[in-house]
Amino acid sequence: MAVKIVTDSTSDITSDLSQKLGITVVPLTVSFGHESFLDRVDITTDEFYNRLAKASIFPTTTQPAPGAFAEVYESLAKETDEILVIVISSKLSGTYQSATNAKNMIANKCRIEVIDSASVAMGLGMIVIAAAEAAQGGASLDEVISITNANIPRSHMVIYFETLQYLAKGGRIGKAKGLLGAMLSIKQILTVKDGEMAPLTQRRSKPAGIEYLHSFVAKFPNIEKLSLEYCTTPEDIDKLAEIIDPLFPKEKIYRSTVSPVLGAYAGPGAIAVSVLEAAK
Repeated sequence: MAVKIVTDSTSDITSDLSQKLGITVVPLTVSFGHESFLDRVDITTDEFYNRLAKASIFPTTTQPAPGAFAEVYESLAKETDEILVIVISSKLSGTYQSATNAKNMIANKCRIEVIDSASVAMGLGMIVIAAAEAAQGGASLDEVISITNANIPRSHMVIYFETLQYLAKGGRIGKAKGLLGAMLSIKQILTVKDGEMAPLTQRRSKPAGIEYLHSFVAKFPNIEKLSLEYCTTPEDIDKLAEIIDPLFPKEKIYRSTVSPVLGAYAGPGAIAVSVLEAAK
């Protein structure tokens, strides 16, 4: 039986791609006050960002309960005896702990392994996609685990922020806390380092930020996978894809919208670029 791959909704893998590759996505929850929505299940990305722009209260997010993962494991155990779960960095969410606790709830029904990706968004998503492709190709669980562990340090992500206020309010600002006092006209570009948000550089405008994202891609001589994501401005990644095209064919670029749960921290106008380096 083929290995089954499970991830969480912060991977930003599109529904079409998850269906094509047989990836099961467990949603986190985003809440506005007393109203709670399963990420991309009860609320679409467009609905979320429209609401975010008008909301007088800051949205909060919650990891899946162990029971949500256990339900998925129970279902998949009817189809396979090997499950690999790859989730958001444990420094950014309690999702890893929930997935691990769920594993203990259905012990002995099948082999389940849980991996902390130390990443988020399509930095996580491309690791998951590579694992699913290997599983579909007939790789064993141990082989897929080996591929995944090798890909984690090869996955790199940078995020352009119009503002850090959402990241700060949500308590996920990590090592970038010192940037909060920066001039409002300065646009921040952050990365994920050691599993948490960390400062990378600054630019004075969005066009300059987009040019930096292009230069970030250009520094990698061998790229296996590349992803562009946006929160509210698809035209930005269209522009970025055009200038990246000589480096990496735009038709091979994964495109996605930053999920509501991550959008609660990224805020409007954010753009993310993720690169999965090719193995040497």
